This record gives sequence, structure tokens and C-alpha cells, in this order.
Amino acid sequence: MLNSTPHNSQDTEHHQPTHGLLSCQGKVAIVTGGSRGIGVAIAQRLAAAGAHIAVIARSLESKQALNGLPGSLKETVEKINSAGGHAIAIVADLSNPDEDYDAIVAQITQQLGAPSILINNAAANFYHPVAEISDKRFDLMINVNLRAPLKLIQAVLPAMKKKGQGSIVNISSASSRLPIVAPDQGSTGPMLYAATKAALDRMTAGLAQELYKDGIHIHSLAPQSGVLTPASQMYYPDLPKDQFEPLETMAEAVLALCECDPAIASGQVTRSLTLLKHLNRPVYSLDGSMDLTGWQPSDLPAQRLIDPLTLAY
Repeated sequence: MLNSTPHNSQDTEHHQPTHGLLSCQGKVAIVTGGSRGIGVAIAQRLAAAGAHIAVIARSLESKQALNGLPGSLKETVEKINSAGGHAIAIVADLSNPDEDYDAIVAQITQQLGAPSILINNAAANFYHPVAEISDKRFDLMINVNLRAPLKLIQAVLPAMKKKGQGSIVNISSASSRLPIVAPDQGSTGPMLYAATKAALDRMTAGLAQELYKDGIHIHSLAPQSGVLTPASQMYYPDLPKDQFEPLETMAEAVLALCECDPAIASGQVTRSLTLLKHLNRPVYSLDGSMDLTGWQPSDLPAQRLIDPLTLAY
């Protein structure tokens, strides 16, 4: 029976997946935060599935990047195009409340066609105690983590509604769940970041109900715990690497959600490994050419799916 209300991944019926083999052929996908980390991986995996990609970030060149982290829009586009894909770079400041999102989508439409996939991946975070959260930092996190996804969704909706179909995935965080650890055992740093991601999850669930009738499905996806990126290694240098998952699992989970039939599934607020295990979804390399050793659904022990620090939905 069809279910038009948001639900958790463990309750979701699903159709037979195509496992990404050109499942997005000819579709136009927007990926924000596409200069490094998870955003690059998602863009590569969608491109390998046949999508034409518009990657968005604040700077084109790596020398302009914040925090000295490697990666740039230019490099992402070169990776995709050199592998036989089709990608363009869109420079935009998602922290700017006056950014013209309609103009961004119009530019993408002119160069690639109307978008039918939107991945809201860009995020801003500051690890500071509450006394050090300035108005500027507060506004930046709200603008990037919550306002920008909403504005981009509003900007792509006309084309998606006209087509009668669309896929939207909001990248959340494991920190969005309510902590169940004792107050003296937790970390105060990501408090506001976690709050914005919790709001993003709730917004996703509400939009799924509103957009269901238009054939548009929207999901919120978080890593199971963390993803092994340059940023995570910078922020958590002492955390063992076996606490992280690879970029490929997150990218594969995004592609799986983009393949969902909106008449069957929408409004999921879920986590990468849990989703892949539930769907029995093979995990491929970012170019879609081979199985990723050690991270197939059958390789995931139950303890990898347990989150001892937060309440799971």
C-alpha cells in the first residue's frame, strides 16, 4: 500500500534498485558544497550514474578555500569531466542572505537544463562554547545549514513540478539526534550546528508531505557516525579512523535515495549504513566501476549500526 507520509527507513517498502547503472542518465543534478569531501563524492557518484552535475561552492580555486582544506570547484569539475562526465562550477556564497537563488538555478538551467535532482550538502560549523557564539557565527550557520537549502528548494520547485518529478536529499548529521549521554560526558562544541541539522530534518519531513502530490520526493540523510574527510580529520584528530565510514557509502546512499519512486517512499530521515543495509544495496566505487571491499551490506555487523550516543528515530 502506498504511504504518503514521512517514515523511517526501516519501515520503507522499496522497488528493485538499478544500483546506479546510468539510473540518472541525462538528469541535471545540483550539489552544494561541491568543492571537497562528501560533496565531491556525491557529485562523482551521480555523474557516474549519468547525471549532468552543477557543483556549488563559495570559491572556484583552492587558494581561496577556508581553513586551508584541500579541494576546489575547479578540481571537482575536472575530475568529473576527465572521467567522461559532464559538470560545471557555480560560484555562490550560501552564507549571504541576499544570494539570488533563482538566478543560480536559471544559470544552471541555461547551461545544463532544468534540474531534477538537488543535493543540499553545504554546511557551516563552529566548535565553540555558547559564550563564544557571536551573532555573525549564528547567522552564518543558520544561513548555510537551513536557509540556503530552503531557498534552493524553492528555486528548483517550479521546474520539478512542471516535470511532475524530482529528487531532493538534504545532508544532515548524526549530531541532530537528541543525546542520551550524561551531561558531563557530552561535547558542547557542535550544539548550534546540531540544532540547525535537527531543524533541517524536521523541515524535510514537512516538505515531504507537501510535495508528495507533485511527484517530488525529499529525504534527509546523515552519516552513520562520521565520514572520513579532510575536515573530519582536522576537527577530530584523535578519533580512531575505524569510527568513520568512507565517502563511498555516503555517496551510494544518496544515489539510492535519488532512485526512489516518490509514490513509494518519501520523507525518510535516515542514516547511510542503515539505509544501505535495509535496501541490501551494493556499494560501488565513486566511478561506479567496482564493488567497495569491506563495505557491502553483508559486511556491516550489527554494531556498526548502533548509535550509543543518541536516540535513533
